[in-house]
Amino acid sequence: MSIPLIDLGGHIDPFSPSAKRTATQLYEALSSVGFAYISGHQVSADATQAAFAASRAFHASSLEDKQSLAINSAHRGYMGMATSTIVTSSVAKVTRPNMSESLMIMHALPADDPGLLAGQPLQGPNQWPHWMPDFRPRMERYIDEVDVLSRYIVRLIAISLGLEARQLDHFFDKPTTFLRALHYPPQAPNETEQMGAAPHTDYGVITLLAQDNSGGLRVRPRGGDWIEAPPIPDTYVLNVGDMLARWTNGRFVSTPHCVINRSGGDRYSLPYFFDPSMDALIECVPTCTDADHPPQYPPIRYGDYLMERLNKNYDYRKDTAATAA
Repeated sequence: MSIPLIDLGGHIDPFSPSAKRTATQLYEALSSVGFAYISGHQVSADATQAAFAASRAFHASSLEDKQSLAINSAHRGYMGMATSTIVTSSVAKVTRPNMSESLMIMHALPADDPGLLAGQPLQGPNQWPHWMPDFRPRMERYIDEVDVLSRYIVRLIAISLGLEARQLDHFFDKPTTFLRALHYPPQAPNETEQMGAAPHTDYGVITLLAQDNSGGLRVRPRGGDWIEAPPIPDTYVLNVGDMLARWTNGRFVSTPHCVINRSGGDRYSLPYFFDPSMDALIECVPTCTDADHPPQYPPIRYGDYLMERLNKNYDYRKDTAATAA
């Protein structure tokens, strides 16, 4: 089994003549493999290259500088090497932390945002490296472009499920988004137990991954063995998250994946996680249930679901909870 390649043809209009055909291809990929390569998107090569350059420069900074942006209670900032362990993984018993470091950048909020002022979970300012004046504009440009692609993918998903193109849009009025600037150091060729990212599934709706040329991403399709997901120039790796699988009553599959960096050099990637607003109530899509296929999951508020996973998987959140207790 291989990961299909879907060419968007440069479109972002869900009402274009080719959208229905593309949606059908997307449905086939997400309901079987749970992954797809996406080409023909409109994220510019310049924006992507600038974001990767900014990430590499950040990770080359001194540890003291990076730690000055230590991740805060709003889940924004620097996570040091081996500080996340995916204990909520449903596909493996994970006891060792991931061999990676990252800077987490989430959705931007105005200073007068009600959720921010009320201190609601994950609502806060991003932390930017003040010693790198070009970092923020590069990353914000990239986020703006990949966000447009994410919204188009959600509209194609809606079409593929027999819904109107914009029928899911309101769930993303204030989306919960994460851009994670990841760095994986090289691993020994014979390392088998500790990984860059242990086998896991993603939490949310969709992930759009830009990866460098190092390789190392592996995917385990439903009913199959682990396969490589090698880099393909000018493409994204799209995958289903647990919430989309739940939302579609299991019709789309949230596929396990992992990272083992045996390239002999450093690996960099930019996953963009595009999820609903924290207050969104997620219940089975009407077209994904009938008398023979009742909903498998009860309705759930996305924010409650997400916080449970973050609180279990990240060391800093455990420390915060212990301090509060």
